[in-house]
Amino acid sequence: MRCNCAAGIYEDELQSAIEARSESLQTLRELGPPDLVHLVKQPVKSTTKQVGVYHHVSGIDASSSASLAAYINTLTYSAHDKQHKVVSGLYCCYNAFSRLDMRVQVYIPGTVESYCIDERGDKRVATDELWLETYLCSVLRAYSYADDGSGDTIKKIIGVRRFNPITSTESEHKFLDAAERLFFSGWQLGSDPEIQVPNLVSNHLTTGLLSYIQTTGRYASGINLFEKLRTRDPEISSLLARVYIEADEEVKAVQLLHEAIQELPMDYSLLDCQAEFCNKKGRGDLALEIAKRSVVSAPSEFGTWARLAEIYVSLEQWDLALLTLNSCPMFTYQDKDAPRMPEPQRVFLPVMQEALCDEIEDGNLDEMEMVHPTLRKLHAAGFKGTFLKAYILLTEITKKIGWDQLLKIRSQVFVMEEEYRHEKTQAPAPHSRSASTTALRSPSPNARVNGGSTEIEQRPDDTEDAPNGESSSSAVPPPDSLEKPSHTVASEVVKAGSEDPHLTSDSNPNNPNYTQFQNKRLCERWLDNLFMVLYEDLRVYTIWRTEMAQYRQQQLLYKKSAEEWEILGELAERLHHIDEAVEAYENCLQIKFSPKAMRGVLKLGQERRNTRDVCAALIRLVTWQYRWYSEFSPSLLFTIRKLIEEEGAVKIRSIIQGTSLPQHVLDLTHQYAALCAAFRSSGSDG
Repeated sequence: MRCNCAAGIYEDELQSAIEARSESLQTLRELGPPDLVHLVKQPVKSTTKQVGVYHHVSGIDASSSASLAAYINTLTYSAHDKQHKVVSGLYCCYNAFSRLDMRVQVYIPGTVESYCIDERGDKRVATDELWLETYLCSVLRAYSYADDGSGDTIKKIIGVRRFNPITSTESEHKFLDAAERLFFSGWQLGSDPEIQVPNLVSNHLTTGLLSYIQTTGRYASGINLFEKLRTRDPEISSLLARVYIEADEEVKAVQLLHEAIQELPMDYSLLDCQAEFCNKKGRGDLALEIAKRSVVSAPSEFGTWARLAEIYVSLEQWDLALLTLNSCPMFTYQDKDAPRMPEPQRVFLPVMQEALCDEIEDGNLDEMEMVHPTLRKLHAAGFKGTFLKAYILLTEITKKIGWDQLLKIRSQVFVMEEEYRHEKTQAPAPHSRSASTTALRSPSPNARVNGGSTEIEQRPDDTEDAPNGESSSSAVPPPDSLEKPSHTVASEVVKAGSEDPHLTSDSNPNNPNYTQFQNKRLCERWLDNLFMVLYEDLRVYTIWRTEMAQYRQQQLLYKKSAEEWEILGELAERLHHIDEAVEAYENCLQIKFSPKAMRGVLKLGQERRNTRDVCAALIRLVTWQYRWYSEFSPSLLFTIRKLIEEEGAVKIRSIIQGTSLPQHVLDLTHQYAALCAAFRSSGSDG
């Protein structure tokens, strides 16, 4: 679609795409869908038959009608289609602040008209203030809706051109100026799915700003912006502190957090930032009380509870980590706004000359391979939002203590089904306080390290030999070594079945004891489900590794389809088995190119600090993205910026240039490196 009006999605009925967009305006909840560009074409020798062709786009300068009209003008000439001419074009760009669709109509040759459409479909005048809001929304969408390199986002919406909205220090100044002017309205845009209530420091605008600063390494610009905004509201100190930490200005960050918390002692964003910093420095003991105060400050936010659970994991207080996880408020995942378009007549998305490369051609995006039903049904692969973060915490606990130990602690702290049935026939015990406050009232970590059980404290080192841990021996455990978890009792089941007060009783915080039924907690249904999902992940992983070992012993080739290897790679990565994940991804890539597998190789290469592997993966991912019209991925830009920062631009350019791929393919990655030089990133001067 690069300046080629023959490419795009052809409508079955003229204007149907525009009508579908207008109808969807009242259902939009987030930043809005990507911009829609609709062209009307007709044969050169006829004026009667017209056809509509459209595509989506992000990252175009939407600060005025002139810049959007200029984009449409770039699409009016095509060397590939001389039989048709473009007679008009419409550019639609959503303003999430005022909930309006800004539109620029271009007649060729002729006039340009700009206006906006509200949720009811009524026309309004497009003012300068509305264009400012629209511009800021367009930049935030370009960052928020960009692909991370895996291709998942690209495959969601077909036919989207993605451009980098900020390619120079001048365009950065324009973006940050708009962000400063509209900062205190940012909460209106909504927030990430893990945030219950958008506020001044947790919304799509602040997420976009932090993403931009981290991606480009423009810390001084970010510090300058938040310093100015902090004079108007001290709450913004948490954002400034995060940028200081990113910029390796940790002393300033600590001083700022100390001063700001004295002024705002119960600001949960400040407390969470401080707790995260202490925990990453290996001082979970310091982070613990801060995280507890953060939970008290914002008990309905998932992030505060998740941080507390994370700290208990680092302190190896497994029982309290599970209890805290059980208390996390879980939210239904709200996906990004996406266009709902009618069935097209046809889709024409040719490969651009710059992206031609035999090695990365992966055929049809929708092509389905043969995949074993068991692998298709691994539910953890579909987790998003709060459920994904909770599952990651659960797998981290399992990685450290093993599946058997996890089940043991689970049965110690939660009411199991058999116990519940037995206890229902017994007399009720005295009522005591709510179970959800247990983790907040626990003693200091010095009192006990691994929960309340002596058996846990004296656990032997070889428990890591469970199938989810990194086994110290080469033997692979048999599949039946995994004990299927018996169900705990969900809180709503207990409440519905009995009002006995002892069912929600709590233990003495100074001497927790989980051996008595009345001292146990009720497991939330969603957490019970996560245990079952984790069991299935571990079971499939164990079977795979057992079969692999058996085939190797017999010197036989272990065969899987490319998609099966991709799924197994994701599975191993979820369970924190780095070597096995890389092995599966590489097996997938030997069969065919897969952006998800290549993204896995890149990510795991970064963890191993293998510069050449990361560069090789980066080149291929940049090229694959370009093939699907994505010229901008913040994640890939961040990767190359960090490589340049660590190794220097000269070395990285040399490694890229030394790769045996066509020059036009290498040039695509050089463009990312040139962007780092334009932003004067660390290491880009040599």
